[in-house]
Amino acid sequence: MKEFILLLDLMKKLLNSKVSLYDFEVETIDGKTIKLCEYKNRVLLIVNVASNCKFTSQYKDLEHLYQKYKDDGLLILAFPCNQFCNQEPLSNEKIKNFCTSTYNVTFPIFSKIEVNGNTAHPLYKFLKSNMEIFLGPPSIKWNFTKFLVDKEGNIIKRYSTIIQPFSIEDDISKLLNQ
Repeated sequence: MKEFILLLDLMKKLLNSKVSLYDFEVETIDGKTIKLCEYKNRVLLIVNVASNCKFTSQYKDLEHLYQKYKDDGLLILAFPCNQFCNQEPLSNEKIKNFCTSTYNVTFPIFSKIEVNGNTAHPLYKFLKSNMEIFLGPPSIKWNFTKFLVDKEGNIIKRYSTIIQPFSIEDDISKLLNQ
């Protein structure tokens, strides 16, 4: 068991030394490919989202944080996911319409992806692999899991679904002021 944990730790270090968050490409909700290197020198909050979840109202607080800090360098990246009890059954077009009409979302929303399993988007495999691990990368447990990333692309912290966006405002502010 100890050797297995050491091997996982070594694999994590090797992965971290070769791959950067900025190496990934993602597809916007409108089908345009974006390289995350376009977001260098920005504080990122990466969130898997859904339109039919008891936590969907977090869109409102995420948008409020975005409006408050976007000029200081905050960017929120939302990734719809339907892996949790079919809570994001909408098409990309309907997701975009829902977010803009219901919550006035102006931060970037991306195409629907998977965050767990063999078909998880490479970005999410990377995000999970860069967290402290015991027996492998921890899976995303539910919608609205949040990853806070500093201006250099380092994953600083992961927040569970139940952590409300305003609860992490101090962490965001500190990174913006570094």
